[in-house]
Amino acid sequence: MAVDGQKGNGKQLLAQRISVTRRVSLLMLLALALVCPSLQAQSDSVRIVTLASDTVMSTSRVIQGIKGTLAKQHSALSWRHFVIPAGDQTGASIVDSIQSIKPEVIVTIGTATTTLAKAKFPNTPIVFAAVLYPDMSGFVKSLGKPGGNITGASLNIPLETQFSYFKKIVPHLKRVGVLYTQSTKRLIDEARVVTAGMGLTLVAIPVNENKDLPVALDSIMNSCQGFWSIADPELFNPKSTKFILMTTLRKGLPVMGFSRNVVESGALFALDFDFKAVGKQAGAIVDSILRGARPDAISVSTVDVIWFHYNEKTAKLIQIAMPEELVTVAKEVYR
Repeated sequence: MAVDGQKGNGKQLLAQRISVTRRVSLLMLLALALVCPSLQAQSDSVRIVTLASDTVMSTSRVIQGIKGTLAKQHSALSWRHFVIPAGDQTGASIVDSIQSIKPEVIVTIGTATTTLAKAKFPNTPIVFAAVLYPDMSGFVKSLGKPGGNITGASLNIPLETQFSYFKKIVPHLKRVGVLYTQSTKRLIDEARVVTAGMGLTLVAIPVNENKDLPVALDSIMNSCQGFWSIADPELFNPKSTKFILMTTLRKGLPVMGFSRNVVESGALFALDFDFKAVGKQAGAIVDSILRGARPDAISVSTVDVIWFHYNEKTAKLIQIAMPEELVTVAKEVYR
């Protein structure tokens, strides 16, 4: 009987110890949760990687737009930002770091980082921002149906918007000239359709070599009431840009530049973008993906906040009266 009693007391003691241990464990877990509430949030956080190739103001504004948009929709975000050093073509160490993070979405700013991400992360959703002509660059199949694991916010200003401004500034505009190379031919085909629908004729002349430029430009100046320039890196370099602007200015031909820098150099006007607004568009696309949408089902966005720039000196020289409604909203006036 004494032995049985000792056994019974041993069982009770063991049960008490187990009960105490459980209570202590629960208290420790509760204390840990109170002291380090971020641990649970970190485990549940959404992992986002942003990838840039520079730290200039336009890139910073794009990132501000992305983060600001997502912060309103998601309380737990884990951000990692990488900048590929200048001259680093492969970004090998950065690629390894991103792979270890296993992000849910990679956001790229600019063409160079988008090219890298598309090649290195075929199975991760990619959202690009501030990319010009992403369809012609091969990032997407088309703006409406991007396909694959990539979509984003482009720097494309709708063609209808561009030519609407041109018609408002040059009321007698009927024929618009443009020079292009093989790299921008696809844009010309689209522009022909748009201009035809607006009662305009697009006179598009290819420039295959530098020696072709003077003859092609002369043909446009003799047959058109306006010149539409497009961001074609094969055509527009400092020397050719200067030649085009000086020649058209002497002829009195209005030029729509493809950037404010071209306006500062002598083009009559240009439409520009708000980079923070482009970032907001990219952020909205990321949000859609985090909520379950597939990148291939999200159309590439075009610029929705547009800034107007014009050159007052050029307008006076070629005797163009800038509409007052545009003068009052101009972001920058060059004199």
